[in-house]
Amino acid sequence: MTLLDAYALIALLADEPAAAEVEEILRTGEARVIVVNLAEAVDICRRVHDLSSDDIRTALEPLLLGSVLSAVESDERQAWLAAELRAKHYNRKTAALSLADCFLLAHAITDGGPIATPDPPIAAAARAEEVEVLALPDSSGERA
Repeated sequence: MTLLDAYALIALLADEPAAAEVEEILRTGEARVIVVNLAEAVDICRRVHDLSSDDIRTALEPLLLGSVLSAVESDERQAWLAAELRAKHYNRKTAALSLADCFLLAHAITDGGPIATPDPPIAAAARAEEVEVLALPDSSGERA
């Protein structure tokens, strides 16, 4: 099962270059999103891309309710691991990993499965932790 980072959902909703690849991952029926990454994606779509909450909900709810995309909750174990991963990999200038990014990594480590991301710091930290990365294109078409 592939874990989508927040940007993967943003790409889908804002029709970024990675949208087609995210759609392909969703077609497999084995896509997951960590709840905190879902919140981050909704936040960025609202603030940065000026999408309405109704439009975001209209796009995502059928995926979530139809089990095309599974929302995954974190537990205490993943919280501790996310904090450890952030302490280990975070650098304000070169690897500005958010806590949401670190929860994504924690789930990939504890639950298994690759991470789909265009984000170089997430990809680098995942590879350092021996987590498989599906490198998506970022908004300029570059891959992590």
